[in-house]
Amino acid sequence: MKLFSRSMLFVISTSLLFACSDGGESGGSAEPSRVQAFMADPAAVERGEALFIGTCAGYCHTLTRTDTDALFLFDCQWKHGGKDEEIFNTVTVGIPNTRMVGFGANFPEGEDDLWKIIAYLKTNQEPCA
Repeated sequence: MKLFSRSMLFVISTSLLFACSDGGESGGSAEPSRVQAFMADPAAVERGEALFIGTCAGYCHTLTRTDTDALFLFDCQWKHGGKDEEIFNTVTVGIPNTRMVGFGANFPEGEDDLWKIIAYLKTNQEPCA
């Protein structure tokens, strides 16, 4: 019985992983990633900007390069990963022992709003050398 329960748990977990995946890396997928889709939508980028200014830039991040401890997120220097999923994870769970708290899905439109913030950041990112 115990073996059957573990097997079922494995099957269910694996099924959920595949159901929740976006079909692979955004670069090789025929379907655009959520962030790419939002980057192509001016209203989504505008909402991401408003959320970033109201939630992030007012407290811990800057909109311009300044000589402070507030991180500038529009360059190519990402301390905790610059891929869409890594940024999503950082904002969702936070960074231990820093002032970066985890927001979870606590945005008015849930996870969609977080993906729109990431789209805003990526749309306005400086070119990487």
